Amino acid sequence: MKIVIPGGTGQVGAILERALTEAGHEVVVLTRRPTRDREVWWDGERPGTWAREIDGSDVVINLAGRSVSCRYTPANLKAMMDSRVRSTRVVGEAIAAAAHPPRVWLQMSTATVYAHRYDAPNDEATGVIGGAEPDVPDYWSYSVEIARNWEREQERADTPHTRKVALRAAMVMSPDRGGVFDVLSGMVRLGLGGPVAGGAQYISWIHDQDFVRAVEFLLDRDDIAGPVNLAAPGPLPQRAFMRVLRAARGVPVGLPATKWMAELGAFALRSDTELLLKSRRVVPGRLLAEGFTFDHPQWPEAAVDLVRRARDGAGSTRRPVRA
Repeated sequence: MKIVIPGGTGQVGAILERALTEAGHEVVVLTRRPTRDREVWWDGERPGTWAREIDGSDVVINLAGRSVSCRYTPANLKAMMDSRVRSTRVVGEAIAAAAHPPRVWLQMSTATVYAHRYDAPNDEATGVIGGAEPDVPDYWSYSVEIARNWEREQERADTPHTRKVALRAAMVMSPDRGGVFDVLSGMVRLGLGGPVAGGAQYISWIHDQDFVRAVEFLLDRDDIAGPVNLAAPGPLPQRAFMRVLRAARGVPVGLPATKWMAELGAFALRSDTELLLKSRRVVPGRLLAEGFTFDHPQWPEAAVDLVRRARDGAGSTRRPVRA
């Protein structure tokens, strides 16, 4: 297949490009800074010659959007919103104008769309959409609004010949340098991998190989459309998540951090505490109902595998798809 990945130069894009290329597909990445063969310039905002890559392609996987690893200032929040909504809109316009549109459009979304909660997991059918939770910072609701507008823009696109799926992805754990697993592992190595603000908040995650397999599963299943949670079925509280990661790395102690300490750390890393403090308890209801089987459903085994691969320098995410 020919697969076009707008915004495919980040961590998730690199994971997908590597795996899909290894599987024998032709992969074209749309990027603001093309440097390699099969990278094509676009600005993520306006129609252009890049749309020729979409016309006649089989699949579009749109990952474009400003990184969430930043301080959540008003300017950065606006950039997150604009980059996601505008890029989704222009991809939809390119698909609508194509003489030979792709048969499926996978649109990146986020598990952040769900409410900050501890009491029950969020699946696609019964999950609570966030935005009105008490005792959380006001700007957290803006993050939810970004996710909702992101998905709404795909829904509005007039693409009757293209199946549309919104990927409500949890944190993708891979051994690649600079990814979230690498950051968390670095904290553990420094002895900082303890509970944050008590550690009761849930972490939802997905192993990179299962992420790739889930994407391939959704490409093959012509009967699945709409939002799909891409998360392992075993979310767990942050304190347990980090305890497991410490055990996998052979680090016996992780210093706890209070909320204000987390705020200082996030400021130093030019990131935001929402990524640490929001309870994302998300489960893959639709994937499980449709027969998808996870290779890495629980965190203890997944953490051991990721630590091993990080030490070995392994990057390949390729594994056979299995229903």
